[in-house]
Amino acid sequence: MIEVIRAGLLITVQDLGRRGYRHLGVGQGGALDPVALTVGNRLVGNEANTAGLEITVGSVVRLGFHVSTSIALTGADVSADLDGEPVWHGWRTPVREGQTLTLAVPRFGMRAYLAVAGGIDVPPVLGSRSTDLNAGFGGLAGRALQDGDTLPLGSATPPTERKGIKLPAWDSVARAIPGPEYDRFKREAQQAFWQTEWKVSAHSNRMGYRLLGPALTCANARDLLSHAVLPGTVQVPPNGQPIVLLADAQTTGGYPRIAAVIEADLWKLAQVRLGATLRLVPCTLAAARAARQALQYYVNRIEESL
Repeated sequence: MIEVIRAGLLITVQDLGRRGYRHLGVGQGGALDPVALTVGNRLVGNEANTAGLEITVGSVVRLGFHVSTSIALTGADVSADLDGEPVWHGWRTPVREGQTLTLAVPRFGMRAYLAVAGGIDVPPVLGSRSTDLNAGFGGLAGRALQDGDTLPLGSATPPTERKGIKLPAWDSVARAIPGPEYDRFKREAQQAFWQTEWKVSAHSNRMGYRLLGPALTCANARDLLSHAVLPGTVQVPPNGQPIVLLADAQTTGGYPRIAAVIEADLWKLAQVRLGATLRLVPCTLAAARAARQALQYYVNRIEESL
């Protein structure tokens, strides 16, 4: 069992999300940085989809362990220690019963992930243990963790030796494919979309990142019927400020879709801090497929090395 001694800004239980329910209006959810969670899980001997903790930066977090196990911290490069002993980022670390893990503000990144041998064993809802904060289900009572919460762990024989891996390189540039309504936008708006250093608004969340910059205007202002949207879809509402949809996004929308961030780069957005900048660069469908294959190759190599 893990005890939440100090919850900090925002901690939620997340796995890789819910699949197969979008036609019922249920969003995907899951870790905003699935690469970090997957790698962390493999480090401690879990399956990739095992539930862990997504920890959003902002204040000190303390977790008490009431069982001996193994953990791995991935994602944001958070400064961490076990009873004063440093915990290395991207390494498997054994934990003894009674120890306390303290996480401080990371050196870079926005979200850290804690994988624990056996995983966080909260009841699955619609096939996933991920927390849906908007709908209020999944995770622990459908909410962010609070001081005093306790989390059950799944049964596992945790690896005891320390082992580390090289985490993927991160930058604040994401590749995107022009969207279905791209040609509705004026040429000046198209150029501005690709050339702007967009600032991530403080009013962003797990549903989407609101980007601040020049207003993008449509040449054709005709209303659209509601249409399907997915994580990575970039919508442009009437104020001209793009919104990049993330894991907790709704399943339908009515704003024009100027672009879609490719799957292989979505994890990068999870690590862009509020107030920081983000660049979106054009990408072809063939390049998007190649990038997804390259990312899967990286994950496969990690699994083989472990």
